[in-house]
Amino acid sequence: MTADDQVVGCLGKVIVPTRGVDGPGEVLIKVRGGREAFVAWSEQPLECDTPVIVFNSRGARAVDVMQFDQDP
Repeated sequence: MTADDQVVGCLGKVIVPTRGVDGPGEVLIKVRGGREAFVAWSEQPLECDTPVIVFNSRGARAVDVMQFDQDP
């Protein structure tokens, strides 16, 4: 699988909760002039609407994310 380096560093939000080590959720990422959905893995469970940043692409539309609270 080829990594999608364009998504690394992109911001988004959780649309299907992640379960931490127990399984992925889904995120909507701002990328390529629009928004795209990706399967998302995180170290800690993340609820819907949690802001995230992508820190790794697993390829095949799967990414690793972490919570990212932006300053207003």
